Amino acid sequence: MSKNAKVAAGGVAAGLILLIWLPWWAALLIVLGVPAAAYLALDPSQRRRLRRVSRKEIGR
Repeated sequence: MSKNAKVAAGGVAAGLILLIWLPWWAALLIVLGVPAAAYLALDPSQRRRLRRVSRKEIGR
């Protein structure tokens, strides 16, 4: 199992646990808010690098 697949599986498991413990809107807010906050915490140069790498992978 690749590293990305492990991360995705962990994210799905965490999302299901959050849905059980919290109302659906709170779980959705956490699931969408954490990656957005992490992206906004990057420096502008790191954001540019991330976008460039993402575009290259899409064009494979």
